[in-house]
Amino acid sequence: MIDTVLFDLDGTLLNTLEDIAAGVNHALRKMNFPERSLEEVRQFVGNGVIMLIKRAVPAGTSEELTNTCLMYNKEYYSSHVNEKTRPYEGILPLLKALKAKGFKVGVISNKYDSAVKDLCRLYFSDDVTVAVGNRTGVPTKPAPDCVYSAMEELGSVESQTVFVGDSDVDVHTAHNAGLPCIGVSWGFRGRTFLEKEGADAVIDAPSELLTLLNSESMLKFKESENRL
Repeated sequence: MIDTVLFDLDGTLLNTLEDIAAGVNHALRKMNFPERSLEEVRQFVGNGVIMLIKRAVPAGTSEELTNTCLMYNKEYYSSHVNEKTRPYEGILPLLKALKAKGFKVGVISNKYDSAVKDLCRLYFSDDVTVAVGNRTGVPTKPAPDCVYSAMEELGSVESQTVFVGDSDVDVHTAHNAGLPCIGVSWGFRGRTFLEKEGADAVIDAPSELLTLLNSESMLKFKESENRL
């Protein structure tokens, strides 16, 4: 029986794209680099801020200039993390329903750890027990280290845990940790992409998650030996 749900943050619980893009373009302007469109930034996110900036700067940019751009991004984003960011419709009721039913809930993100904790505290303080972001010395998703850390803190075990996310990184993170991944179609990638990447199920609205968690399908996902 599933008793733990681990969520990705950006594109899953919160629509953070405009604030992420603003941070990227602030840094690019500081470097006199061309800015990026919202759709370009949408495709760049998922592997952490270092990879985000590497993808955003012009091809051939030196490591030194890329690191300077990264510094500008971090300085700006840390104080503008919640300008246009909002929970997706139905997320707040979902988290409250999970808590009411006794589920343990954690958030795992490749965003700066301080930003992850600040946003979770602001929007989900009563309903999310553990929030884990990008920390020095800990491999980012899709490495499973952050998943194991959150599960240990929650007192959860693999056989009773699922991962919910919106990207290929989330699918691979879940599978690397031995967990099924439930994809969300409302995020940064979409249903077709998630199905192609191997999500075990894809939902189109937050309200569908509770139904899925209680279905026989989840038992089949957990028992499958061909998922990884």
